[in-house]
Amino acid sequence: MRSVATALARDPALEAVTVDRQQNTVSVATLGRASDATVVAGLTEALRDLRTGGEACGLLAGTSDCDRCEITDPRLAGQLEIRTDGPRTTISRITCPTAPRFWRWRDLPLPRMVPREVELPEDEAHLNEWKWQLLAAVVCGAAALVAWLLGERPYAIAFHLAAYLAGGWYAAIEVWERLRHRVVDVHFLMLAVAVGSASIGKWEEGATLLFLFALSGALEHYAMGRTQREIRSLFRTAPKVATVLDEAGVERTTAVEQLQPGQRLLIKPGDQFPVDAEVVRGRTAADESNLTGEAVPVEKDVGDTVLAGTLNLHGVVEAVVLRPAAESSLEKIIRLIREAQHLKAPSQRFTDQFGTGYTYGILGLVVAMFFVWWLAFDLPPLRSSETHRSAFYRAMILLVVASPCALVLSIPSAVLAAIAWGARRGVLFRGGAAVENLAQVNVVAMDKTGTLTTGELRVESVESFPPGGEAEVARLAFTLERLSTHPLARAIARHGKQQGLRAGAVTDFESVSGLGLKARVDGQAVWLGRREWVQGERARNGAPVPVPAEVKHTDSSHSEVWVATPALVGRVVLSDALRPESAALVGELQRQGLKLVVLTGDRPEAAAVLQRALGVDDVRAGLKPDDKVAAIRAFTAAGQRVAMVGDGVNDAPSLAAANVGVAMGARGSDAALEQADVVLMHDRLENFLAAFRVSQRARAVIRQNIVISLGTVVVLVGFALAGTIPLTVGVIGHEGSTVVVVMNSLRLLFMKR
Repeated sequence: MRSVATALARDPALEAVTVDRQQNTVSVATLGRASDATVVAGLTEALRDLRTGGEACGLLAGTSDCDRCEITDPRLAGQLEIRTDGPRTTISRITCPTAPRFWRWRDLPLPRMVPREVELPEDEAHLNEWKWQLLAAVVCGAAALVAWLLGERPYAIAFHLAAYLAGGWYAAIEVWERLRHRVVDVHFLMLAVAVGSASIGKWEEGATLLFLFALSGALEHYAMGRTQREIRSLFRTAPKVATVLDEAGVERTTAVEQLQPGQRLLIKPGDQFPVDAEVVRGRTAADESNLTGEAVPVEKDVGDTVLAGTLNLHGVVEAVVLRPAAESSLEKIIRLIREAQHLKAPSQRFTDQFGTGYTYGILGLVVAMFFVWWLAFDLPPLRSSETHRSAFYRAMILLVVASPCALVLSIPSAVLAAIAWGARRGVLFRGGAAVENLAQVNVVAMDKTGTLTTGELRVESVESFPPGGEAEVARLAFTLERLSTHPLARAIARHGKQQGLRAGAVTDFESVSGLGLKARVDGQAVWLGRREWVQGERARNGAPVPVPAEVKHTDSSHSEVWVATPALVGRVVLSDALRPESAALVGELQRQGLKLVVLTGDRPEAAAVLQRALGVDDVRAGLKPDDKVAAIRAFTAAGQRVAMVGDGVNDAPSLAAANVGVAMGARGSDAALEQADVVLMHDRLENFLAAFRVSQRARAVIRQNIVISLGTVVVLVGFALAGTIPLTVGVIGHEGSTVVVVMNSLRLLFMKR
């Protein structure tokens, strides 16, 4: 409660928060979308504080409704209203009665309030539960077989009871847990049928039902466990310790959780990189397949970034920690995956809502049909005769075949398999809605910088006028730019580190906003920045060597930084190259029938170069973030479904406005990741196609599953109402459709890229 109140006090746009313990979600209400990103981030952080701080939350545990929680923040004391409706608790500001009509709600996954070291063993036990269920099914089947062989002998009943106990054990646990929350589902129906069969002397058929139900349950848990293992394998072997080098070069072992930015690490061949870091010494190649799905090693040189959890293949390197372990790429992936597994697809939410009502409806139909068969058709009520099955027996058949087991599993099994497939190949879906929605898009909007281009400037050439002083130009540029944080400066500094350049001694350093830098390096005056400014500074200081007028400016796809001393003039040319895969991706998207539009804030000249290189029909340049949002809303208003692909903070509003937001890279901005529905790991643009294809395949599998499950129910219910199938056939048809649905979903795990 205090965490929610803190979030309400921090952001005035946040109006209400609803926590649903049963659905494991938290919903937030705001006035408009403008502050969604900050509201969501603030609330998520507030709830996550409970987990990291180890504080028990009575609201989430179901032991408190927060009615007696004291709010210490004076900004909200006496201004909050708390309403509890079953598993849902809503905390809101006290407002006028009409205000809630204008609130805009957004659902989020509920952070699990247990320490991570406790969470993993519990998950491991859950993953292996199928083995015990399979053992129970085997015991049930064996006991039922022995009982059948014994026939009418008195002690056959003991084996029947053993079969019932083994086959119904896990179903009884599920029923008890749901009954405590006043929920009746298919497990209850199965137990009711088994007990009903025993009550009329049909022990064999009841045991057959429990055997098949336990066996299908074991297979379902195996399939789900396989899906979870695909996901867990991403971070099971995450490094626990790291080798830290102190100022004297002495090695010491430190827990990864204790690493701080700026510490120097030693990573040997075969070791994993413990955190996100920048290589400062040595060269190597990294195996990043566990994050990106890409099997080709990635070369790493001085100045390059290495990602937590990836493997150092052959070189000994030293690297400086960029961010704590809790903020690393690997931790972001883990957090996103955990959230994704709790966010349900729209169709799954429908089946969840429909499931309980359907169960009650079937129970009512079964009771009604019992009396119809008994009173209207004059069938024996309980005991079957030699010529007619009893009304109760037929009711039990109807109860079995009408149970929606396969339908309940048809959607979550396919969604989880798709999430697992994507996670192994560098695509993170943030829940089932992302899987379903991406398959329906017909317009793909893309940012340019960092999406279609690498977003990382590289030094293309170093020039000197007259030629011969290139090395000195590069050294002077490196000396000054390593003191700046400008994107051009970072590229030049990285180039200098890779070339092993020695920085000179800097004095009288001054940054001239928007123009450049000036200082004295090793005692001589140096100017660095725009061409005109450098030329003017040199002229004012009487430099004898002019900037050559015949040297043309770079084209719109390049940038230049001029460097000069009284005796030397030169420039560093940089470029943001197109991604190698961009052209192929554009062509494939167009072949898929998708409309591609590029939304960029770059100059029209740079956009024109991009348009010619990629053959994109619709390129819109000079756009501010608001303009990008307006363009996306224009598409959606026209009935189009839009996927927006971006990477930076300025793309976050566009990602939120699109039907599906797609963020580039696990190391992208937190604002972009917060708004994204899909994350393409490690800036792999080609993974967008993989995401689109698996979402289409998952949607097709969901349709197949629904047809199989509903079709089976309709056919079997028809036969059951006609009284033409025995209980055993109904059980086999019912459980068989459930197994078929789960196995059909499992095929997604083996889909090719």
